[in-house]
Amino acid sequence: MEYQIEQASEILRNTPHVLRAMLTDVCGPWVTNDYGADTFSPFDVVGHLIHGEETDWIPRALMILEHGESRAFEPFDRYAMYSRSKGKTIRELLDEFERQRCTSLEALCRMNLTGAHLDRRGKHSALGSVTMRELLATWVVHDLNHIAQICKAMAFQYRDQVGPWRAYLSILKPPSPAQ
Repeated sequence: MEYQIEQASEILRNTPHVLRAMLTDVCGPWVTNDYGADTFSPFDVVGHLIHGEETDWIPRALMILEHGESRAFEPFDRYAMYSRSKGKTIRELLDEFERQRCTSLEALCRMNLTGAHLDRRGKHSALGSVTMRELLATWVVHDLNHIAQICKAMAFQYRDQVGPWRAYLSILKPPSPAQ
């Protein structure tokens, strides 16, 4: 499927609602437990998504529009949420994420991006030259990836309780080193 802002926005707009439906009114372990070493809990994921709204998607899109490839994006701190989310509740994080996402989508709309804008290139410090289209498509897939990650963390809480059905539940496979 070819990237289109309107279609992409459908997913981006719904992510806060999906997370709220999954994580509101569930007990602490569903929210705070992860699925192995070096993995995120649902709480961590929401904090990570907030940090992305503040420092990644829209700031990088604006940088592409303003600087093109002449200036590399600031590196993204994948773990900033650990300190930033400390002392907050999941409800506070969900509220903050929803506000931040709304602000981001409003900013995206104000950009009035055309096909030519989507073809503009920016510079990622590790990946090199990237297009606006690739950045914005990655934003959508990043959301979907983290929704799947939340599901995996939650499913892992019953991994030892499902008995022989574990063989049929691909979500319960141990994480690979890069997850």
